[in-house]
Amino acid sequence: MFYRCPIKTFAAIGSVAASLSMVSLETCRADDTLVREFSSGAGANAVGIIDATEDVELTGPQALSSDGAGNLFLLDQVNGRIVRFDPKKPTAEARILKMPENIKPSDLVVRNNDIMVWDGSIRTLHAPDGPSTRSVDNEPVQLEEVSTRGVDDRVAISAFAQMGSEPPGSASDLLDQNTRAVITKKGRQPDRQYIASRSKGSIVADIIPEKSDNAVRVEITAADTNDTIAQLSLRTRDRLGTVEFLDVDNDDRFYVLAENIPTSGRKASTYVARYASNGKFEGVYDLPLANTPLTRRFVTISGDGDVYFLRTKPDKVEVVGVGFRALRDLASATSTSPANTPSAATSKFDGVAAVRPSNRQQAIETAFAFEGLQWKLTPENYGPDPDTACSGFSRIRRPWYLQGKVNQEVRGVPYCWGCHGSLASFRAQIAKGTKAGNVCTHNAPRADVAGVDCSAFVSAAWGLSVHYTTAAIPAIAKPLENPWDLKPGDALNKPGSHVMLFLRFTPDRKAEVMEASTGGCNGRVCRNVYPLAGLLARGYVPVRFRAFADDQVVVSENAYQKDVATGRSQKAAARKKR
Repeated sequence: MFYRCPIKTFAAIGSVAASLSMVSLETCRADDTLVREFSSGAGANAVGIIDATEDVELTGPQALSSDGAGNLFLLDQVNGRIVRFDPKKPTAEARILKMPENIKPSDLVVRNNDIMVWDGSIRTLHAPDGPSTRSVDNEPVQLEEVSTRGVDDRVAISAFAQMGSEPPGSASDLLDQNTRAVITKKGRQPDRQYIASRSKGSIVADIIPEKSDNAVRVEITAADTNDTIAQLSLRTRDRLGTVEFLDVDNDDRFYVLAENIPTSGRKASTYVARYASNGKFEGVYDLPLANTPLTRRFVTISGDGDVYFLRTKPDKVEVVGVGFRALRDLASATSTSPANTPSAATSKFDGVAAVRPSNRQQAIETAFAFEGLQWKLTPENYGPDPDTACSGFSRIRRPWYLQGKVNQEVRGVPYCWGCHGSLASFRAQIAKGTKAGNVCTHNAPRADVAGVDCSAFVSAAWGLSVHYTTAAIPAIAKPLENPWDLKPGDALNKPGSHVMLFLRFTPDRKAEVMEASTGGCNGRVCRNVYPLAGLLARGYVPVRFRAFADDQVVVSENAYQKDVATGRSQKAAARKKR
């Protein structure tokens, strides 16, 4: 464990609801501990990192997961591999597990012998001789895809959905009257999660909202017998965001990921709450999300109950053992988190001349057209191989989702550093043989590559006649004091780094966005789901485009009628709130 505090061990006494005292008492606190670090590179003890630059957020491994034997697995998608290591053996060389060329995942879940990755769907990988990942002389192991999984489908789906890796719902379901404002009024929706726990077998966790916005009840039952295992009470000081049941350790303790999000957006925090085997709340692990780049699966729980956090820095990636803070009152869990005060950066840009009236429906329609575009990747669009390094004079690197797809139909406009323009201009460039996409961010933008970067995509969605960078967006978009006021067509902007278009809040209070990114989208425009507090803690500012012609316009249920062949959308009349 990463703490040196005396913690009482509770014997299992069946189903008992957690009792939380209204008096805060911090009995001990442990510091975070660096358990392993990886330099930037392609060696055994290195991982791929994409440097941060203007309008490019630092990008490294997107996921960290643990198996039943205490090993940790790091998804090194830049190098096309998975890195396995024992956190208890910091000097031992890591094991390299190479992924098949046709798999470009953005998330990873390991359960015993199943190495499952997310590549738009769940893909399961094994070593060629079975589940073992042993090799001679520490040579890399080539993983192969298998057609079956050792866990129930709904368990695997639920595991990936924890951090937002799930198939996007139908556009017609999303683009209706269920805007954020409506969902907020309805309150939190009940949520059922399926978990292959370490000590309790397959279990079901029902997240049941209480009357207030800051409390839920977590009811845990056995999946096969429906017997109640425990009832956990969860309450925060302000407003609960995402709530995810993570796991049960070998000592039958329960772990729940939760977010506290004040209406001001300041001091938003993410933590793991720990409960004893009898359901009694013990304390929290405060996750150090402040000033870290986006990652998909940033926390995992070992069988021993250690909580590990994934942190990317410009020159290295750190795996941190998070310190435990013993508490009596969960409502005090957010009081010691570092202040995070997102604010719009001051800007010298004058956005008036380039802005023309738009509305939310037009913005959403345009965004889906970029994401849903179907187009053929010709050899000219693909470019020469090998394409393994961002170096040399040309400094062009193919987006990962296009690797191996020459002469195939692909979906979505590719990410291209410094590129901008409309969907029509992208189609025209592709038609004349322009190379598609560039995730190399070391060089000055190139005019001979087609695609969009993050701010170019948002600029196009907002109907701007010029490309506004993330640093310039504050000139044309006002910050929202309350992040819960986000509506479809708004944005989450991190000046100088990254921006994403807001679509909606999901029923479990995650932020669903559209973005052009090198990490979470594998180098294209795609839809993603992120816990809101994590975005706020990382410096993202909720903003609203000043030129929306009517801020009361919401997206109609017929807003997105996509022609699969062309990716075109048809406009539908917007409806006004009544």
